[in-house]
Amino acid sequence: MERTMLKRVLIANRGEIALRILRACQAKGVETVAVCSQADEQAMHVQLADYVVHIGAADAKRSYLNQAAIIGAALLAKADAIHPGYGFLAENAGFAEKCAAAGLIFVGPQPETIRLMAEKARARQSAIEANVPVIPGTDGAATTDRAALAQAAENIGYPVMIKASAGGGGRGMTRVGGPEEFAEKAMTAISEARSAFGDGSVYVEKCIENARHVEVQVLCDGENTFLELGERDCSVQRRHQKLVEEAPSPGLSDKLRKSLFEASIKLCEAVAYTNAGTIEYLVDMKTGEFYFIEMNTRIQVEHPVTEMITGTDLVAEQLGIAGGEMISFANARPSPHGHAIELRINAEDPAMNFAPSPGRIEALVLPGGPGIRVDTHCEVGAVIPPYYDSMIAKIVVWGPTRDQAIDRMIAALKATRIEGVATTIPTGLAVLQDPDFRAGNHHTRWFEQVHLARTSA
Repeated sequence: MERTMLKRVLIANRGEIALRILRACQAKGVETVAVCSQADEQAMHVQLADYVVHIGAADAKRSYLNQAAIIGAALLAKADAIHPGYGFLAENAGFAEKCAAAGLIFVGPQPETIRLMAEKARARQSAIEANVPVIPGTDGAATTDRAALAQAAENIGYPVMIKASAGGGGRGMTRVGGPEEFAEKAMTAISEARSAFGDGSVYVEKCIENARHVEVQVLCDGENTFLELGERDCSVQRRHQKLVEEAPSPGLSDKLRKSLFEASIKLCEAVAYTNAGTIEYLVDMKTGEFYFIEMNTRIQVEHPVTEMITGTDLVAEQLGIAGGEMISFANARPSPHGHAIELRINAEDPAMNFAPSPGRIEALVLPGGPGIRVDTHCEVGAVIPPYYDSMIAKIVVWGPTRDQAIDRMIAALKATRIEGVATTIPTGLAVLQDPDFRAGNHHTRWFEQVHLARTSA
């Protein structure tokens, strides 16, 4: 892989991930270019960047999703590369191709790999060809033919999941409990997929009940180095959105963990993957079987828990790989140590069914001390706008054991004070103090089926 020393990187994102990338660039001596919409002119990453380019109105389609504006900003600022972060354009193969056409390095995998993994049916087929277990379901191309989908569901056996081929990030999934509800839910799923992703194609998979959501962090350079950096558990979810993430995953046997890692490396090798990525699985804790769900071709929101237990900087490694460098620890892979937990603090009101709570932060006290990390872009006076994701901060803790990490997170949340907007801190505390979570007896539907029913009784 040709080596190109990165000197200036445009950060095509906002919020805490923009600030996270900025700090990784600073640590490597790389200059930064921030882009901002009208809503983010006073944002912290804008204040700290070496260069700033205003790219449009608050509406994301006219700013952070405006590919021409972002590439134009990179060329105007004479950037070498663009780091997309997560969300927005991070997994847009067309954008990665436009970067290359403009002579810019896209900090991520190759466009063809992004496209392959973004099309869930093709990603599934790639996993099958790499001998990675997949959930029983419709092999091959997705479809909008409801009769064919209904027949597939009958063959697979209920309950099933209808999944958008172009979906991801917990979106585009519909559970169907029996044939009597299939027609209506299939029509809705196709319509929602077309509306959300511009592609109504869906496929059907067996619904694995009470499964754990486990993902493996991978890092691959252009020198045939394919590494796994352990796994994360993201089973505490609401509407398929992750609420709590931890590493390592509690309750996995050494044999199962090894199998997950081997499967992940096989898939990376099969698709010639480069840069950072995450391979997600459903794990049946009763049988010990696991199944490939999808691959996220970007840095994940929850990457800090992996960094905490491995002592690595994944964003710095992304930048190095994009510039043609080998993984810095390729010959000395770090062994995971201890336990880490991440909790997302969002401006949402749990008492109002998690309705968004935009507004100005009037008071902000964040936790600190040994083993505590806070990733945030907010300060007193910062405004959480209604146009984007409502994340205020990510609190990440490390402890020698899982019990100690849980205790440290509870103490950190109790020490946190945010006024001016409602937050999800009460929900986080309730989850961490739930005996099921302490015992590791949770699964992807536990929060909605068990925890909420218990706490609202």
